Amino acid sequence: MTILDRRNPQVESISAFFPCYNDAKSITKMVEDVRSGLIRVVNDFEIIVVNDGSKDDSKSVLKELQERIPELRVIEHETNRGYGGALISGFTNSTKQWIFYTDGDAQYDATEILVCTDAVTVTTDVVQGFKIGRGDPFHRRVIGRVYHHLVKFLFRLPVRDTDCDFRLIRRSVMDDISLVSTSGVICVEMMHSLKRVGARFHEVGVSHHHRPHGRSQFFRLPAIVRSAIQLVGLWFRLVVGRR
Repeated sequence: MTILDRRNPQVESISAFFPCYNDAKSITKMVEDVRSGLIRVVNDFEIIVVNDGSKDDSKSVLKELQERIPELRVIEHETNRGYGGALISGFTNSTKQWIFYTDGDAQYDATEILVCTDAVTVTTDVVQGFKIGRGDPFHRRVIGRVYHHLVKFLFRLPVRDTDCDFRLIRRSVMDDISLVSTSGVICVEMMHSLKRVGARFHEVGVSHHHRPHGRSQFFRLPAIVRSAIQLVGLWFRLVVGRR
């Protein structure tokens, strides 16, 4: 058995990226874990971290990581652009055939990129994760499910877990869409836009763990209000405006 024992001929190269905002305590593990998965499936890959104006030690941690992980590139945002802004930078700077991303807070297991690459067939454009369980407090699980069902109904989304940020996407279909949302509603915009251009989805179950460090930026009142406003604007732009 070789180290590339999970090679899929449909996956020739991968850009893997992480948005990072005050994730100094977890980003090293995420980068190391995704690299350990990538070397099993492709020879050609890059790892990108978008440091979105972090106020902790993320910048110095990433600088140290670059010194020992040659595949790592760091995109620095001098000021915080929001989750959507970080994702847009990640997609814009990705150069390979497939783009994988997940969050930098270690709630997902980045080695499970193997689950995504295994699922790719010649007709696959998006491998979308769904959480097997959810490592969050009860109130966040309830809010998360209400949010998912609401946006799934409003935007007619084709996936079972919209807010599962564990995705492998063919770069050619990302080139067909344009994303503008700067908050977490970018995931809704992305799924709706990919569906609109005819992207073909495959869904896989992935692990979801308790957040080991820090606090979620989404479940704070200013972020919730900002996201709600953007969600309403997104619905008018993508759904009402196209009728």
